[in-house]
Formats: sequence, structure tokens, C-alpha cells
Amino acid sequence: TRCIMWGLQSRAVQGMLDFDFVCSRKTPSVAAMVYPFSGDHKQKFYWGHKEILIPVYKNMSDAMTKHNDADVLISFASLRSAEESTIEAMKYEQIRTIAIIAEGIPESTTKKLNKLAQEKNISIIGPATVGGIKPGCFKIGNTGGMMDNILSSKLYRAGSVAYVSRSGGMSNELNNIISRTTNGVCEGVAIGGDRYPGTTFMDHILRYQNDMNVKMIVVLGEVGGTEEYDICEAIKSGTITKPVIAWCIGTCATMFTSEVQFGHAGACANQASETAVVKNQALAAAGAHVPCSFNELNTKIREVYNNLVELRVVVPKEEVPPPTVPMDYSWARELGLIRKPASFMSSISDERGQELLYAGMPISQVFKDDIGIGGVLGLLWFQKRLPEYACKFFEHCLMMTADHGPAVSGAHNTIVCARAGKDLVSCLTSGLLTIGDRFGGALDGAARQFSAAYDKGLLPSEFVNEMRKKHQLIMGIGHRVKSLNNPDQRVVILKEFVKTNFPSTPLLDYALEVEKVTTAKKPNLILNVDGFIGVAFVDLLRGCGCFTEEEAREYVQIGALNGVFVLGRSMGFIGHYLDQLRLKQGLYRHPWDDISYVLPED
Repeated sequence: TRCIMWGLQSRAVQGMLDFDFVCSRKTPSVAAMVYPFSGDHKQKFYWGHKEILIPVYKNMSDAMTKHNDADVLISFASLRSAEESTIEAMKYEQIRTIAIIAEGIPESTTKKLNKLAQEKNISIIGPATVGGIKPGCFKIGNTGGMMDNILSSKLYRAGSVAYVSRSGGMSNELNNIISRTTNGVCEGVAIGGDRYPGTTFMDHILRYQNDMNVKMIVVLGEVGGTEEYDICEAIKSGTITKPVIAWCIGTCATMFTSEVQFGHAGACANQASETAVVKNQALAAAGAHVPCSFNELNTKIREVYNNLVELRVVVPKEEVPPPTVPMDYSWARELGLIRKPASFMSSISDERGQELLYAGMPISQVFKDDIGIGGVLGLLWFQKRLPEYACKFFEHCLMMTADHGPAVSGAHNTIVCARAGKDLVSCLTSGLLTIGDRFGGALDGAARQFSAAYDKGLLPSEFVNEMRKKHQLIMGIGHRVKSLNNPDQRVVILKEFVKTNFPSTPLLDYALEVEKVTTAKKPNLILNVDGFIGVAFVDLLRGCGCFTEEEAREYVQIGALNGVFVLGRSMGFIGHYLDQLRLKQGLYRHPWDDISYVLPED
């Protein structure tokens, strides 16, 4: 038997394939899946240790045509779409059984589907069912539970006992009881808890009666309905000759003074004959083996089975161990059976719990304490709750570095890219890729150079002379436009804030002394905004009391300071992108008169 599954139920499919494998099937029982809300594609599943592909079709017609060996439809359609998909499936002659899992389908719809199925000689299992199982052969969807339950209930090979029940959950309990008291289940079906199931108890019992492999039958009925009386008549008339062990659950209903509706739609006694107590009495009178209570059902099943063994009707076979099915990694890890090295390590945030955490701080606390963007940067970049002045300094730096006009290389690249019709991310990255030692990337370099000189005890003039001897530029010194006589207001504002709020500024003071030496040579060799932020950042790391000396040095070495410029300038680049689109600027082409063409002479 092979099936087509309606609905993208990956876990159910994998469960069926694992069952197939442990039953030693050669081909997967799931031929294809139908899912109208996506295009045709293939889904990856495990077949033992290997991986296989199961096709998914948008249209049921394609699935039926390409997999004409599939004669069962397992419908995981919702109660709203179950009718339409079931009627469509009935149009194909290859389909002989349809399992409808959905609950809550209107009774009028169920009657309509049952009538159509009867006309087309199609069996419907359900609605409101988990399905059924043929041990060693085929199972419907999630029937039988997880693999550990299938193995413990020996559902990987056929036994001699067939059962039929209304409840899907109780069918799993029957699997367990029968595996412990007999040689196992031959077939089991849960017809569903609705008042009008597609197939009845008798439909399946008559099949079991004609199946040579079935030696005894177990029926688990319930309060409500009168189907059990059909079983009584069949036993009396000799239509059913095999031993029947029967019990109707819900005997407690007679203890209530009023009518009680149990979990299933059909589990309600509207008259005395529909009560579980009366039906159990009728079954016993007809010749079925009826225990005194559900707790004694296992004893009754064992008693009947042992009698069949003594009569040689059942000949127990030697138990053959099933193939080993690999345990899913996620399940094994949840059980604590395995471990493996993680591919990634993260120490700044955690989204797995009830609330997002930034360095251990709940997001609600972030807003409650109003730590601002600077506080969030402190948590995500440095894993620290930094002082308020430090958070404000971060925010000042972001505002100061947000933009510096359209002429600089990063903004220029962003504008050219935007005018070429590229998307926001492409334009932003085009601008960001220009950031380096020559443009905007001097923060880390300045911090490293000034820190090294200061820590070695070099005088400002000695530092300048040493860099000249090495033929190296001093990072953070110099500006193309601003000078000593035309200071950069960004530096002026930051200097005022830092001097007012920082507990100490030894490296900044050192850098300002270096500036005096360099501007004596040339007035535009000032401490620029990159250099200022770099040295002030080091003073913050060393003086705020939140970092050790080693931590402060590490953050400078790994490039944390350049992150300030990258983050800040991203705001400006996005602004230039939006500006060009707002102004509806066309493709940029550089004018010829601004290009000096220098070609090789003949």
C-alpha cells in the first residue's frame, strides 16, 4: 500500500517512513504530498540513515497522475477544506481508502461524503481520527505514536489480534495492551469519534472475519450510538465466528443524574440502550468476551489468546529483532543522550526564552530603565551596563559621524549606486566598503598609535619624530578642509562633553599636546573627529571602572572603535539613498571634462 498525503505534515510523513523502515519495506509508503499553497517542489526526509526526496504537488491531479500506484489518501486538510479535497480525491478510480484526520466537520458534510464514498466503493476512515495501522505493512499518519512506542508495542511485525475502536488515543492503549498479552496486533483501526463515521465497527469486523491472519477481534466501543448491537446480531447469527473481546467505555455515565456529553461528538447517550452499561450487557449476552471493567480488559484478552494457543489456532513465532532506526538528533539531544560541539557561540543576546535578552538584560528592562541607544550598544558590544555618561558619549559619536555631505567617498558611492537603480542594501554596502584607513576608519588606528606612545612614556614631540622616522602617518591627525584657524565644530562639541563628564582624560590630553606639535608644522594637521573619538574612547574604556586594562586593550585591538563610525555613517548613507530616490535622479555618468585621459603615446 502506498498513499498520497494532503497537507504539508512533515512530522507525520517522517513517522510513516521510519515505520516503513523498521518494517523492512523496500519502498516508502508515502508516494507524494499535495499542498495547494505552494508550487511543485520536493521535501527531504530520512529513510533509515539515508536521505530521500518526496515530491510535493500544488495540484492533486498531478500527484494522482504521476503516482498511480497510490490507492490511499491521508487527508490532513482542515475542517474547512476537508470536504473539497475529499470530493476531489473520489474522482480518481485508483483511490480505495481515504483517511480524514480533521475534527469538527459538520455532520451534514460527513453524511454527504459517506454517501459519495458508498457510491464509489471507497472506504472512509474518520473524520476525527488518528487513523489505523497494519503492523509490518502500513500506518496512517501519526497512528502508533513515536518510534519508541512502536517498538515497545511490536507494531513492526504482524500479530494475530485485530481491533477496532472509536478513540484514536485509546487505540494506542490497545496497541500496548495487546502487545503485552498476545503475540501482537494484526490490524487496528480507529473509526473516529464523530456521530457518523465513514466506516463502522461492523465494516472492519467483517474484514477481520474474512482475514485468515486474524485469529481474534477486540472491540472498544463507548457510550452513545447503537453500532454495538449490530455486533451482537452478527455473533448470534454466526456471521462472526472468531472470538470477540468487547468493552464499551463510559460506564460512569449512569452515575450522573442528567445526560452527559463526553469528549467525542458521538459520545452521548440519548436513551438507555445507548449507555455503555446496557451495551456491555448485550455484548456479553450475545457471546462476546466482556470484562467486568476496563482494568480487566488485558486479563480477558490474555485469557482468550492463551486458549487459542492451547487449541493451536495461534502458533507463536520466534521474535525477530527489527532494523535499527536512527534516532533524530533533536529528540536524542532533548533526552540528553548525545552532545556535540556547537557551530556557533554567542554571548551577547538570547531569544530562546519568554523574553529577548541583551547581555542578560530583559528587553522590557531595557525600556523600563530607558538606557537608550548608547546603553544598548554597551550591552551588545561590551556586555556591560555602562554609566550614563558613557551611553551619552556613544550617542554623541553616532550623531557626529552620521554624515559629512555628499562629496566624501562613501556618500558618493552610495549616491552613484542609488542612481543606478540598486536596492537599499546594495547602496549601503557600496558606501560602507569605502571605509578604511583613508576614509573614516582611523578610529582604531588612532587609538592604537596614541595608546602605544602614551604607554611607552614618549613625549608628544618624540612620538611625532618617531612616526616621521618610520615614514608613517599619525592616524587621526589632519583634515582636508578644517584647520587650527577653522576648527571642526564636531570636535569642539565632543571635547566640551568629554571634559565635562569623563572622570579623567589622560590620553585625550596627550593627543591634544601632539596636536600642538603637528599644527606648528602645518595648521591643518589637527586632531580630527576620528582621532578625537579614538583617544576619548580609550579614556572611557580605561577610566569608567567597567573594564580591566586587558579588556580595554582587547576592544581596541579587535576593531570595536571603527564600529562607531560604521554604525553612525550608515544613517547618512541611507539618507543619501532615500534622497536620490526622492529627487528621482537618473543614472549617473561622470562628465568627460572632469577626466584626464592619459593614453600611451605611439
